[in-house]
Amino acid sequence: MNPDDLRRRLEFYRDLGITTLYRRGDSVSPPRRSTPDSSPGAAPAPERNPRPPSAPPEPASFAKPAPPDQPALLGDGLLPGLAPPDDSMEKIRADIGDCTRCRLHEGRTNIVFGVGNEKSPLVFVGEGPGADEDAQGIPFVGRAGQLLTAMIEKTAAKEGIPLERKDVYICNVVKCRPPNNRTPQPDEMEICGQFLFRQLMVIRPKAIVALGGTAAKALLGTREGVTRLRGKWRRWNGIPVMVTYHPSYLLRPYNKNAKREAWEDLRTVLHYVYD
Repeated sequence: MNPDDLRRRLEFYRDLGITTLYRRGDSVSPPRRSTPDSSPGAAPAPERNPRPPSAPPEPASFAKPAPPDQPALLGDGLLPGLAPPDDSMEKIRADIGDCTRCRLHEGRTNIVFGVGNEKSPLVFVGEGPGADEDAQGIPFVGRAGQLLTAMIEKTAAKEGIPLERKDVYICNVVKCRPPNNRTPQPDEMEICGQFLFRQLMVIRPKAIVALGGTAAKALLGTREGVTRLRGKWRRWNGIPVMVTYHPSYLLRPYNKNAKREAWEDLRTVLHYVYD
């Protein structure tokens, strides 16, 4: 591999949020921080100039890749590239092809790639296709999709923002319908997640809305529930992420408080992106 290819590959892993690469057998412990008040029992220093809750956090600083003339072995060899140079939606669709990489292809009718404005500053990420989505090949067209459309357009209209569903981009973590609408398995999310990450990196939106726990786990690598994650800005690859409830959860009649909270989350996102 020539130095330019190595540099581009390392930059790609950096963009995914991977800042440290280890060789097999390495045992690395995180360094201990030394602070002036590190004595046992010392209270942490108060945060200076706390950020208002509606503002996204500052992006994390990524480690720079090693110069090409330095050894940069990753494990027993170089990790395989996940995206071609000058990636595009067309290349991603071509790479997915008639995908048979995981078991989800066995019962699908259509691959559900994504829909909407591929240059949108706002992207919604759901869990996976349902029966209606599988039949039509379009994400969020069933009852949950109709609710999502109403949430986007009614909230935007109420806030004086000229926005329709077609103006945003909508996709899912997995592109094939899981049997009986079950939650995608970790290996399915990992295999299909590479295409989701490439979609997001091509679009580079101003903000991402993670709809439900599966989308939050795929983007943030967390096991925390939506009720604890929602309402606060997180980041994926430097892009602000707002976690909120999946529309299918909001369809349940006993979730009135969740509906109000989802509206608050969406209102925060729309003002951040379009104000």
